[in-house]
Amino acid sequence: MTEKAIKSSNGYEEALYDLQVELVKLQRAVIDQKLKVLVIFEGRDSAGKDGAIKRIVEHLSPRESRVVALSKPSDREVSQFYFQRWTAHLPAAGEIVFFNRSWYNRAGVERVMGFCNDEEYREFMHAVPMFERMLVESEMKLVKYYLDIDKAEQAARMEARKTEPLKQWKISPIDAVALEKFDQYTAARDLMLKGTHHAFGPWVVLNANKKKPARLNLIRHLLSQFSYPQQNKKLLALDAAVIRPYSSALARSGFLHR
Repeated sequence: MTEKAIKSSNGYEEALYDLQVELVKLQRAVIDQKLKVLVIFEGRDSAGKDGAIKRIVEHLSPRESRVVALSKPSDREVSQFYFQRWTAHLPAAGEIVFFNRSWYNRAGVERVMGFCNDEEYREFMHAVPMFERMLVESEMKLVKYYLDIDKAEQAARMEARKTEPLKQWKISPIDAVALEKFDQYTAARDLMLKGTHHAFGPWVVLNANKKKPARLNLIRHLLSQFSYPQQNKKLLALDAAVIRPYSSALARSGFLHR
């Protein structure tokens, strides 16, 4: 579907419906084949993680799919092995689990806001590729997305939250700081992507300034990571202006916002 067609409300809804049908097919295959699927969503504040996840899980069986969005760690959790609080939420056979933010908090908000020290940050960056390799070698399918938006778009979305009654729960003290520290988050993002992009857990990056194309392309990419019965591959063409696999060349290309 063309960009012009997607901008039409009907065009977007039709494209989304077709992809949601594919997601139901995928879930049936995950259940039948007893696959373990973990999808990680990271990105700037207000980049559209919630909206993308909502459209993905909307018609999936809640018994075999879960969304995990952990709150601030308790004092007890702070004292634990860093990855421990997430391990209880990993998928079992036949499940798809979506992490709305994840252990990558340490490389993002914790790093920028000073919630971890330099040693803890270095330990995380060293450990996370090994941890993710263990997950994959335990026959878990791991997919990692980073949603990126520019500063003007982030400011507009955060301002809209203040007047939208249904989005009041999204407002937090971190929001204003995200704008103030936009450059610091950019630097942290670049180090995170470079240091944690590896064969067992590659990053896929989205230009999410336009929500609808970002959602559709993310779902297409997710579907393309699997082979399942009656897969309609004609629906899965990706727009390179919206979504790309991370690489050092991509980081230099200007695709990521600064």
